[in-house]
Amino acid sequence: MIKEPRIVIKKYLRRLELFDGERRVKVYTIVLGSAPDKDKEIEGDGRTPDGNFYVFTKNSRSKFHLSLGLSYPNIPAAERGLAAGIINREEYDSIVRAIKDGKMPPQKTRLGGEIYIHGGGVESDWTEGCIALNDSEIEELYAAVPVGCPVTISM
Repeated sequence: MIKEPRIVIKKYLRRLELFDGERRVKVYTIVLGSAPDKDKEIEGDGRTPDGNFYVFTKNSRSKFHLSLGLSYPNIPAAERGLAAGIINREEYDSIVRAIKDGKMPPQKTRLGGEIYIHGGGVESDWTEGCIALNDSEIEELYAAVPVGCPVTISM
């Protein structure tokens, strides 16, 4: 049993690492969105976001087998979006409030949303910005991590 789960995703390696505290427990092969080499900027760009997130929900009825919802947009994305005029102050405040409360941030902003770790296979980069694993592997990960589990995504 994992007592201090955390997830580290390294996009350039197409790898998801599951940790228990500082001890790496398992490594999974992943695939990403259609444009994985940059940070997510806006909805529909096919990019997987970089940064620090947490699992805000576990979905056992996902169309991609099982899924773990990630807290995107996070505060840095909201700050960039507000400064660039992509989102308004009300949307920004709503995102910040949700993140500070450990809840689901708004999922339908121009920054994008609905970023999940889910099943569906790892043949090639095919998602719209999510992180995909093989179905048997998302089953393991889903069982191992609770809502609130920290997730770090880096290039």
